[in-house]
Amino acid sequence: MQITKSTANKVTAASLLVALGIIYGDIGTSPLYALRAVMGERPIEQTLVYGGVSCIFWTLVFQTTIKYIWLTLKADNHGEGGIFSLYALVRRYGKKLVIPAILGATTLLADGIITPPISVASAIEGLGMVKGLETVFTPGGMITVIIVIAILSILFFFQRYGTQVIGKFFGPIMALWFTMLLVLGVSQVVQHPGVLAAFNPYYAYNLLANYPQGFWLLGAVFLCTTGAEALYSDLGHCGIKNIRITWVYVKVCLMASYMGQAAWLMSQGEATLHGRNPFFEIVPEWFLLPSILIAASAAIIASQALISGSFTLISEAMNLNFWPRVATKQPTETKGQVYIPSVNTILWTGCVLMVVYFEKSEHMEAAYGFSITITMMMTTLLLSYFLYYRLKWKRPYVIGLLMLFGSIEVAFFVANIVKIKERWMFLFFELFIFMVMYTWYYARRVKNRLTNFTDIGKYSDRIVELSADKDIPMYATHLIYLTKANTRHQVEEKIIRSIFAKKPKRAEVYWFLHLNRTEDPYTLNYEVSELVDDKLIKVTINIGFRLQPKTELYFKQIVQDLVNNKELNLHKRPDGSTKYNPEPDFQFVIIEKFLSQENEFALREGLLLNGYFWLKRMGQKDERAFGIDRHDITIEKAPLIYQPASPFTLTRKND
Repeated sequence: MQITKSTANKVTAASLLVALGIIYGDIGTSPLYALRAVMGERPIEQTLVYGGVSCIFWTLVFQTTIKYIWLTLKADNHGEGGIFSLYALVRRYGKKLVIPAILGATTLLADGIITPPISVASAIEGLGMVKGLETVFTPGGMITVIIVIAILSILFFFQRYGTQVIGKFFGPIMALWFTMLLVLGVSQVVQHPGVLAAFNPYYAYNLLANYPQGFWLLGAVFLCTTGAEALYSDLGHCGIKNIRITWVYVKVCLMASYMGQAAWLMSQGEATLHGRNPFFEIVPEWFLLPSILIAASAAIIASQALISGSFTLISEAMNLNFWPRVATKQPTETKGQVYIPSVNTILWTGCVLMVVYFEKSEHMEAAYGFSITITMMMTTLLLSYFLYYRLKWKRPYVIGLLMLFGSIEVAFFVANIVKIKERWMFLFFELFIFMVMYTWYYARRVKNRLTNFTDIGKYSDRIVELSADKDIPMYATHLIYLTKANTRHQVEEKIIRSIFAKKPKRAEVYWFLHLNRTEDPYTLNYEVSELVDDKLIKVTINIGFRLQPKTELYFKQIVQDLVNNKELNLHKRPDGSTKYNPEPDFQFVIIEKFLSQENEFALREGLLLNGYFWLKRMGQKDERAFGIDRHDITIEKAPLIYQPASPFTLTRKND
């Protein structure tokens, strides 16, 4: 059984429209606040204006176009992208690469909480420029804050229903948005064409080198490319060709908007911005309200893309053993679209707290961008492994690119460090996310290291004898054990102990079922090894890291396939059913480990294992995580002994 990847890489008018609607929301709404953040309340002069726009242009050239559009999109994991897809491609080449993967995913998830509030707030605050509404929709005012929170709350509420219905409007709305950016920007540039000189990199250099504290303005410049990571994360939805073609139009529209704002700044006549937003200042008065509605729609689409991306990120983290199993739902039939209630609640809470704490988008700019620089640095590191080991690039070329993008991103990171004081509360959230992923991954490695495997062949005769022993009550026709053993002839010792326990488990057929996570995101096939004909059978299900397992459905289909192919011959009825019950008799057994009181821990392992079992209690039960019905499952407990207690002497006290 194989789920083939979609034909997303075909280029049609419809596919280009879909690409506009899905992946450019974040970077596409940056003109709402990026240049305003560069200007702040500094005196408006040519060095600052031309230098700011020049920095934005060359950032989009190097970071977005060259790094992501040209290079990173090459890291195509069977049509899928994103930092975990990249990690899956290179993890075999370095054990320590798990840390960049965890750190990149953590910061991408954490800093993303700011994107919906800053985008929506920037759009809604534009209502304060409409005549008659100046005193109602003031930036940071109570009504503005309430409306922003209401929009975000509605957006998060409807996540449980998926985006299949409204998603068809995303493309046309974003196409309208980018066209609006182009028209408004060009209308200003034609009046003040001198601003085109800002394409000269000299102005960027002059700003950073000669303007007072010019280097630190990179923290604001970076806002223009914060959505670049989404271009790679959404690769599977749109395809590399659609992304590269649409980026040409998107970049032209973005630069038209930035140039138009710069042209207005150079001709508006005031010494400073005085709280004005250059984006809305270049909009004609008659078009102001429609432009705000379009901007708000684009901001909502940007927020939706980020939320969906967060669900996908956590789903991949669970399947790659970076995150505890939590409840996951499939709201629509769209491939890869998932809804995770717990993540939805966390994101909604974070976004609301953001709006309440910062109140207006101008304050959010001061906190935005720090973590995403870390994500980009981690992507650069993993990408260098991909280019060298998978694409076989020569070492000097890889080192050269690593130094180029590393230096750019380190500069952005240093410039963004000053934002820590504005976003210190996020450090706790990021630390929590990182520690969950770190603990879950490394504790599972410790736990797996303590798992002992044995050859099934040593016990096959006894199992066959048990199956034929009429003195032992029949436990089930099909007895299925989930095993981590990835070789055909091995299972865990605890499974053998379970079969021959005080009350032995007699069955007609013993199955050992292994779920093998593959690097291909959407693999779904199986392999069968009959260790003893019609008695001991090992099945390996190969499942992609982006798929949610439905183990029971898979297993029943496998049994039916074997019966239909006459590879399985089971007694009176080939599927194990009876004349009294048409349903086959399946019984799954999951053996859960618990931390034995006998253990004596070293500090690190003790913290890891105690944290692991605490997270496991908070997460989803194994039967739900693996997709097994409760009435078909037996849960058994087995102690995990990391290090036995030291020998002791216990004496009886005489009377």
